[in-house]
Amino acid sequence: AVAAGPMPLLVRALPRAVAVLSFSVLLSARGAAQRRPAHSNLSANFWSCLHPVNMFNSYNVKFHHSKALTSPYPGSHIERSQVPEDKVDWLTEWKDYNPVEYTAKSVLAGPSWADPQIIDKDFSPKFNERDGEVERKSLNGLYVVENGRPWNPAGRTGLTGRGLLGRWGPNHAADPIVTRWKRDRSGNKVAHPVTGKNILQFIAIKRRDCGEWAIPGGMVDPGEKITATLKREFEEEALNSLQKSPEEKAKLEKQLHKLFSQEHFVVYRGYVDDPRNTDNAWMETEAVNYHDETGETMDNLPLEAGDDAGVVKWVDISGKLELYASHSYFIKLVTEKWGAHWSEDPGSECYE
Repeated sequence: AVAAGPMPLLVRALPRAVAVLSFSVLLSARGAAQRRPAHSNLSANFWSCLHPVNMFNSYNVKFHHSKALTSPYPGSHIERSQVPEDKVDWLTEWKDYNPVEYTAKSVLAGPSWADPQIIDKDFSPKFNERDGEVERKSLNGLYVVENGRPWNPAGRTGLTGRGLLGRWGPNHAADPIVTRWKRDRSGNKVAHPVTGKNILQFIAIKRRDCGEWAIPGGMVDPGEKITATLKREFEEEALNSLQKSPEEKAKLEKQLHKLFSQEHFVVYRGYVDDPRNTDNAWMETEAVNYHDETGETMDNLPLEAGDDAGVVKWVDISGKLELYASHSYFIKLVTEKWGAHWSEDPGSECYE
């Protein structure tokens, strides 16, 4: 079992000047400066109240999560130990911390996408580096490993083990955000009546597991390039490619080639506030926007829900959207990129 109470030895050994940094990333000032410009168009208020992970304030790095603290744990009746907001950070000492241990039976069954248990004598994972075909590096930098277990970079979650996640440490995913402009029957862009900004649409799926709307994404397979994952997951979840004949697949590939080979916008790379996260396993993603400016590529694409999706459709983007995990945040960044409509309240920089 993991020693959950005291702070990890690495943290206790850190000098005061370094300890202000979240121990799980240990980013240098140079690293922080390199990442900040990607979101420099966001106001300070928006940054501080919304950014789930890479929130930089001078040299201080803070993480916070909320969905990773919710109960019951997805797909179970397991209740997390309650974690007060002021006790989430690992740097806050909490000797009485007593998290629940849980790993789903589907993970313990040993499928190809899951690691063995830490106590397995034949399992020697190489954390914080490439481990054979499995990527165990975090997109947010180094994370602490103690008693053989990696520690969640965003802090305590009230639950140890892996839950529904296959990998100890970071579980890498890819989220393709496919967008187009909303148009009227004459083909003209539709502007919002209040803001006057054009309305953007994206392809959304309704997840089978929880019923929430989401970006059609999924896990990166061992050895797979992120570009391949983005395209594959979109085809499987939004086009039901797994059920298509070879001829139908070839036709889809031809239609999608132009969209996925064009210049794209990397929306976000890093930790995700996901309800499946635990103290020892967490989701990270690379969200990428593929925009069909003219609408010609996507208009004739036959949307069909497949794999983990129950429903798939084009959805008008606005701040009223309630999406899975951190997906609303990613969509917000896309509207910033294209100057599209988001909220009717021009002063509203933060949203739930």
